[in-house]
Amino acid sequence: MTDSAIIDLFYERSEKAITEAKQKYYSLCRHIAKNILLYDEDVDECINDAFLAVWNAIPPERPDKLSAFVCKITKNIALNKYDYITSQKRNPNMAVSMTELEDCLYFYNDTATIVENREIITHINTFLRKISFDDRNIFLRKYFFGDSLIQISTTFKFSESKVKSSLHRTKNKLKSYLEKKGVEI
Repeated sequence: MTDSAIIDLFYERSEKAITEAKQKYYSLCRHIAKNILLYDEDVDECINDAFLAVWNAIPPERPDKLSAFVCKITKNIALNKYDYITSQKRNPNMAVSMTELEDCLYFYNDTATIVENREIITHINTFLRKISFDDRNIFLRKYFFGDSLIQISTTFKFSESKVKSSLHRTKNKLKSYLEKKGVEI
């Protein structure tokens, strides 16, 4: 079923909308949540909460890209759940990913603040559209999906050193790009 048809089902308030959205995006949501949360029970709860949040958001929202909309909600819920569960402790994978980006971005008190800052998001999206396909995908797998270097190198069949090098170059380019745009770093 197409995203447009699924969104129409949400607008009709048909419970089939959730069934279809879950069928299409469950694996992707699970991947995102699993990279943030440690326990399967928390991941499952996060995914259920995410699809409920999508149900509550559509309508009035009418996302252009349902996959991105569902992923963003899943990631935000997983990050909130993670903060709640750990209270000052950090999942090594996600904490390292976010720490690595501190050179490029100024993080406020929590990760959710940076996600909500639309100006920075617009600049980052523009930057990502300008870089190579491989660099963009490596960057997104690391910092959006929370994949490890090993997962990324396996997925793209690159050496770990190539992935590290790509991430390093891309972070430096992003930092420079954001500085030119007047974003505080």
